[in-house]
Amino acid sequence: MHVAVLHGGVSAEREVSLATGAQVVGALRAAGFTVTPIEVGPDLGAVIAALQAAKPDVVFNALHGRFGEDGCIQGVLDWMGLPYTHSGVRASSLAMDKAASKAAFAAAGLPVPPGRIVTPEELEAEDPLPRPYVVKPVNEGSSVGVEILREGDNRRADIARRWKFDRRIMVEAFIPGRELTVAVMGDRTLEVTEIATGHVFYDYEAKYADGGSHHTLPAPVHPATRAKAMDIALRAHQALGCRGVSRADLRYDDTAGEPGQLYLLEVNTQPGMTRTSLVPEQAAHVGIPFPDLCAWMVREARHGP
Repeated sequence: MHVAVLHGGVSAEREVSLATGAQVVGALRAAGFTVTPIEVGPDLGAVIAALQAAKPDVVFNALHGRFGEDGCIQGVLDWMGLPYTHSGVRASSLAMDKAASKAAFAAAGLPVPPGRIVTPEELEAEDPLPRPYVVKPVNEGSSVGVEILREGDNRRADIARRWKFDRRIMVEAFIPGRELTVAVMGDRTLEVTEIATGHVFYDYEAKYADGGSHHTLPAPVHPATRAKAMDIALRAHQALGCRGVSRADLRYDDTAGEPGQLYLLEVNTQPGMTRTSLVPEQAAHVGIPFPDLCAWMVREARHGP
C-alpha cells in the first residue's frame, strides 16, 4: 500500500507537524508501506499537485493546528476522493472550535469547566470571571495563546490589546489539581497519563521541548477516577464523531481528596506523534509498538464526515 504523509502546514504548530511527519514516515516504512512524504506550505495548489502525482492509496494526515486539523485539509482530501487518517471534516472542525466542542460536550452530559466567550474589548474592560481564570483562543491547539490570570496579575488589559487570534476569546474558571490525558483508538481507550511540568501550566514548550514535562503512566489516581477519565474520553470522542485516534485532555481537582472531580478541557483530533508525544507512549504501554499504531491508523483511514 502506498501512503502519502502530509506534514508541515502553515499553522503555529508547523515545527511539531514536521517532527510528527518524520516519525510517522519512518514508522510506516518499518511497517512495510511505500511512503511519499509531502511537505505542506502556503500553496494549496502545489499540495494538490503533489498528491495527484503521488497517487497514494491513503493519506496520513500529520498536520497540526489551523488548516490541518480544523476540517480544511480534510475537505480537500474528500474532494479528491482520498481516504485519510484521523477524523473527518465535521468532527475536525467541531473539535478545533473550543466553543462548539464545549457545547457538544455539555449536551452529552460531560463535565466541563464553567466559562464564557468574550471579545478583546470586554476582556480589556474588566475581569469576565472571578480569578483565577484561563484565557485561550477558540481556534488554536497545543496551548497556543493560553494565559492564566490570578489575583494580583495586572496583564489582563495588555493581553486583550495584544490579542492576535480569533476575536472570540474563551475564558474558563481555572481548575486546580492535576493534568490528565487519555488516548482513544477507535472504540477503545488506552490508558490515563498524568502530566507534570515545572511550567505554570502544560503549555506549548512543556508539551514539545525535551524535559518540558514528565509523564506518569499509568496515572497514580484512584481506580474510580481512572475508569471515569477513560469513560469521559471515549464519550467525548463519540460526541464529536471522531474516528481513528484522538486524545482527551482533562483537569483533575483532587484538592479535597480522592476521588476528586474531573473536568474535560478539549479533544485533540490530531495528537502529536513526536518522540515526546502522549499517544505513542500510551499505545506502547498497552503493547502496541509505534509502527503498528501507525499501520492501524492507515488501515482505518477513510473519507467522509
